[in-house]
Amino acid sequence: MAKKTVPVSVTFDKDLFKRSVLYNIKTLYRKTLEEATPQQVFQAVAYAIKDAVVDNWMRTQEEYEKQDPKTVYYLSMEFLMGRALGNNIINLQAQKEVKEALDELGLDLNVIEDQEPDAALGNGGLGRLAACFLDSLATLGYAAYGCGIRYRYGMFKQEIRDGYQVEVPDNWLVDGNPFELRRPEYAKIVKFGGYVNVHIDENGRSNFVQEGYQSVKAIPYDLPIVGYGNGIVNTLRIWDAEAVECFQLDSFDKGDYQKAVEQENLARNIVEVLYPNDNHYAGKELRLKQQYFFISASVQEAVSKYMRKHDDIRKFYEKVTFQLNDTHPTVAVAELMRILMDEYYLTWDEAWEVTTKTCAYTNHTIMSEALEKWPIELFSRLLPRVYQIIEEINRRFILKIQEMYPGNQEKIRKMAIIYDGQVKMAHLAIAAGYSVNGVARLHTEILKHQELKDFYEMMPEKFNNKTNGITQRRFLLHANPLLADWVTAHVGDDWITDLPKINKLKVFADDEKSQQEFMNIKYQNKVRLAKYILEHNGIEVDPRSIFDVQVKRLHEYKRQLLNILHVMYLYNQLKDNPDMDFYPRTFIFGAKAAAGYYNAKMTIKLINSVADVVNNDPAINGKIKVVFIENYRVSNAEIIFAAADVSEQISTASKEASGTGNMKFMLNGALTLGTMDGANVEIVEEVGKENAFIFGLSSDEVINYENNGGYDPTEIFNNDPDIRRVLMQLINGTYAPGDPDRFRTLYNSLLNTLSTAKADTYFILKDFRSYAEAQKKVEAAYRDEKGWARSAILNVACSGKFTSDRTIQEYVDDIWHLDKVVLPKK
Repeated sequence: MAKKTVPVSVTFDKDLFKRSVLYNIKTLYRKTLEEATPQQVFQAVAYAIKDAVVDNWMRTQEEYEKQDPKTVYYLSMEFLMGRALGNNIINLQAQKEVKEALDELGLDLNVIEDQEPDAALGNGGLGRLAACFLDSLATLGYAAYGCGIRYRYGMFKQEIRDGYQVEVPDNWLVDGNPFELRRPEYAKIVKFGGYVNVHIDENGRSNFVQEGYQSVKAIPYDLPIVGYGNGIVNTLRIWDAEAVECFQLDSFDKGDYQKAVEQENLARNIVEVLYPNDNHYAGKELRLKQQYFFISASVQEAVSKYMRKHDDIRKFYEKVTFQLNDTHPTVAVAELMRILMDEYYLTWDEAWEVTTKTCAYTNHTIMSEALEKWPIELFSRLLPRVYQIIEEINRRFILKIQEMYPGNQEKIRKMAIIYDGQVKMAHLAIAAGYSVNGVARLHTEILKHQELKDFYEMMPEKFNNKTNGITQRRFLLHANPLLADWVTAHVGDDWITDLPKINKLKVFADDEKSQQEFMNIKYQNKVRLAKYILEHNGIEVDPRSIFDVQVKRLHEYKRQLLNILHVMYLYNQLKDNPDMDFYPRTFIFGAKAAAGYYNAKMTIKLINSVADVVNNDPAINGKIKVVFIENYRVSNAEIIFAAADVSEQISTASKEASGTGNMKFMLNGALTLGTMDGANVEIVEEVGKENAFIFGLSSDEVINYENNGGYDPTEIFNNDPDIRRVLMQLINGTYAPGDPDRFRTLYNSLLNTLSTAKADTYFILKDFRSYAEAQKKVEAAYRDEKGWARSAILNVACSGKFTSDRTIQEYVDDIWHLDKVVLPKK
């Protein structure tokens, strides 16, 4: 029976905090408060907050030492943390005291927070989910480590130049990170390349030894993860790489300058960027090095930490569980086997029992290209011992397949871990993991009956669903203080740690005064976003227009292209009928495209080209504005979610695993315009179809077309003059004067009349009319202000299911089986 968490009263000493800020400015910069730059003031305030956090951090670790709870290691290539200062202040429950103290010093907390760069440790929903999970684990009182990489430059900072995405380094560490602690005492050596020798010891046992390798030193940096109001502080451990031997003087003296810094370059490259472009061999090699680097370091440290307190490595799984956040960390399976066999001399069967009771796998995608596969040649050369172990796992797994399905070569082809010259990481994770979960109910069903059908049939007991969630503490309490205060005034503050309690708002959905208050808050948030857009884009937008928002990673299946084609269609209508009744709309986009993803990058260019034409056409009298927000990230996302009226969740049905942006919009009172895909299905279940705008093919219909054919986009092109006109504008220079072929690849992706390749893979033209009809319903609904306010309030009131606290509790109950930790009262 888990213990109930008792909130720990943590008093925040306002006067001590003020003294600490002034002391930090003096000792860090040799300046007075008046002389300090805004960045220096931020650093001084952050260090002062860190002082308060560290006391709780130490108490938490002491309590973990005493209680020895089972610990989850959440292994992820990404942690999209956002800014730390404001979140830490909120979770310390010190907003009032900090604001008062800073006011007394003549400082503005909002201005100080804006000095903090977003930590460039992630990119999309996968990384933001990991960040929400860490917040929930600490708030719920469970022992946890997040483990990842300390990227120097993140994925990239996005600049928009002449409408194109340009990738520049995101130098987020240029002024240092005041919240991190360097922990060189826990450094680990990670080995790449070389070969494996077998040595027979005196007991006749074969010992496998990697020789002739290159190595780097993994240095951990710890970041505090502060639980809300309970004194618990967990740890995000991100690994930096350093050369084992920084500078080889003898090589330098001999004139071999490259050799002298070889190790340093190897180390630096590993932690330079998140997801290096892998359209070439060197990029693939670097990505695999990154994955093994942080996994090897994390697994080594988890084993060492366990053995500092326990003496039987065979019981490792009783105190430790590894959650593999997608396929990127799957090499943990083989690395744990390597350590158990080669360093602790367990037999294969003993090591396999420990490993298969330790590793659990979350699948985040239905897209087959995202299920990682590595060329055998690359994998075996870079990780020779790990590859040997995977070969043996594969051999034994194939024997099991043959035992269950005698003579069925097709099963082996579909399920083998090593096949067709590739190492298939998802297959390894499923074969070795004790749990395989999807991240929304629909997604899990598609995995079970489509993508991973053979695995589900063979081992159904491993499969389960954990619908994703978000932390309301960041995405409402911190991001939307006006709405957070309004919610608390109406239903109390229990929602902060128990989001389902927010359903008490339902009774206010029909109350006219509450509707007016809600719409006024939304308006003020729209004014805030309009100010941000004017400052950053130079575009004036009307806060009274409908703010229709699509912000997320740029991928063709997410269908930003459908959105902008519809904007082009609306613009055509307005040009043809200047006096038509039309409610003003502001279409807001934000997205990064992967550096090597041409069609995604051209979609960004198209959005900006349409914006240039539409925003500057006096004939439409500002009825449509198009805005692309540069460098979309957590800190500007918080402003965007709070201001949105319409949440665009328009992925091709069956392609989006879950989505969590849809939940953040819902929590902030935006209405979903979307397909029945991912978590949209569950959102609509909670709030009711009448409080959302649903359109398009169902997942079953999409899958049927994909499997059986029967869809020809040229028929739509030939028979629908409005759609044909929009598509022709992609290639007739309307949005690219002087270069009519600029958007030819986007046109070809939809029609491809000159090729045998499948066209319109994501059913954009098929869903276009349904989407346009849904957009008309949005406009009609928005004209009814009371009706809209009612639906918006109900969206907030029905968001309780979508807290990451619920998701984490389900992981704990069904997969990890952790014990709550309660700090004793001071």
